[in-house]
Amino acid sequence: MSALPRNVLSTAELHGVRWLRSSYSTGANNCVETALTRSGHRAGLLAVRDSKEPAGPALLFSPDSWAGFTAAFRV
Repeated sequence: MSALPRNVLSTAELHGVRWLRSSYSTGANNCVETALTRSGHRAGLLAVRDSKEPAGPALLFSPDSWAGFTAAFRV
């Protein structure tokens, strides 16, 4: 069994994803965007990218990993 990918070098590798940004985000592009991957060996992973570099790299998280990460900020 191969390990899940941890990142992609270009968001162009993630075909057909819909990037979302928080409604709290300002127009200055100082935020992250997320997208749920739906196809291929990356299906079901959450992609996260820097909104200032939309064609750049993205980190990939399992749903459980992302939930744990965001829960740490709700303290």
